[in-house]
Amino acid sequence: MRALRRAAAAMALAGLVGAVLRLRGTGGQPPQNGGWRELSGDELR
Repeated sequence: MRALRRAAAAMALAGLVGAVLRLRGTGGQPPQNGGWRELSGDELR
């Protein structure tokens, strides 16, 4: 019985942490600048 109670408490705690992280996160947006660019002849060496 004690193991079942501990497992239920661990599941509840994990759910709470997951909910807090999901609500706290802003979702964000990927960067709109930077990234890959074509290299010129001098930069290839």
